[in-house]
Amino acid sequence: MSEYPSFRPPSTIKNAPLQVVLVYPQIPPNTGNIARTCAGTRTPLHLVEPLGFEISDRWLKRAGLDYWEYVELYIHSDWKSCRSGGQRWVCFSARGQEHFQEFQYQPGDWLVFGSETQGLPSEILETNPTVYIPFAEPKVRSYNLSVSVAVGLFEARRQLGL
Repeated sequence: MSEYPSFRPPSTIKNAPLQVVLVYPQIPPNTGNIARTCAGTRTPLHLVEPLGFEISDRWLKRAGLDYWEYVELYIHSDWKSCRSGGQRWVCFSARGQEHFQEFQYQPGDWLVFGSETQGLPSEILETNPTVYIPFAEPKVRSYNLSVSVAVGLFEARRQLGL
């Protein structure tokens, strides 16, 4: 397997049509699967610390397979430093206000997802548009993080004609 890419400071972020942000991810295989999805779609991936794992975790690397060299990966010390730049954050939450398919995505949106155990902090949810992915079974509280990212990213890409 290839090594992880070198991490770049946010000032080098390319003009990508969409970006994915994981705030406090906890489970290495989820993050690895998301990295693989981001590699395949050429979508930059931002991880906001603290992470629930070491970036060198073998399960993270294994889930990302040998695609890490294709991931434009950024690590941020906190969500406020990740937020700098004026981009619109679209937050995915079970408590979201708008159905994820009815929301109008725009080029330059950053799709933001919280940790597997806590979701997004309220201070992020209160100041950004929030969308939800519906559940048919009311007793289900959440979907797997990597599935949610894929569903949200591909809907935004579909709307933008990507």
